Amino acid sequence: MITKRIIPCLDVRNGRVVKGTNFEGLRDVSSPVDLADYYSRCGADELVFYDITASSDGRKLFTDILRETASRVFIPLTVGGGINTVDDFDRVLKCGADKVSVNSGAIRNPSLVKEAALKYGSQCVVISADVKRVNGEFRVFAKGGREDTGLEAISWICRCVDNGAGEVVLNSIDTDGVKKGFDLEMLKAVSDRVNVPVIASGGAGCIQDFIDLFKTLPRVDAGLAASIFHFGEVKIADLKHEMAKNGIPAREIL
Repeated sequence: MITKRIIPCLDVRNGRVVKGTNFEGLRDVSSPVDLADYYSRCGADELVFYDITASSDGRKLFTDILRETASRVFIPLTVGGGINTVDDFDRVLKCGADKVSVNSGAIRNPSLVKEAALKYGSQCVVISADVKRVNGEFRVFAKGGREDTGLEAISWICRCVDNGAGEVVLNSIDTDGVKKGFDLEMLKAVSDRVNVPVIASGGAGCIQDFIDLFKTLPRVDAGLAASIFHFGEVKIADLKHEMAKNGIPAREIL
């Protein structure tokens, strides 16, 4: 089994980290700069930074906050929000991001993933899919989970990977913030169909949820969470210790 990654997620709105349930009821958490610095020091393997209203507001991502955040982080940083063109990829990478996550922009312009992969390499291109069950079908949602695109999720994700996406972040809207465990059914459906790393997002409520994720779905590469880390419900050092006890390889905390 390859080393599994633990990834805190910073959902940023108006320059502050926020968190809600099922993509709604957002509440203020902290400064993204301070949180990023904390996670970089306490054993996180990577960080994800989402400007969650950039797409719905029709604006570009906050580069000033991103630049300051990136300057404090010494682990890989994936950034998303308002990514609509190859120029947006360029701008975010120049601010210090290691990878760029695209969601609504790829739905509007399906050639964006291929164009970015050709220019920057697949390792820089992450397809982030916000997925919810609609009438028994996995459906892709856009604009921070607000808009049903009508796209069937599995085929859409496969198409993006075929076009050059080097990683998939699968966000289950059904389980987001509920803290009852990752959406194993949805994750299996995706990980069985793609040959790139899949990051599980949405639903983590305790350490055991990560253990269940990696033991049930060994092809899933990473677990992403927000509130349980932000509010101190799970400490990354404790999580990695428990992973080691369960034979799940993880990067050591220095």
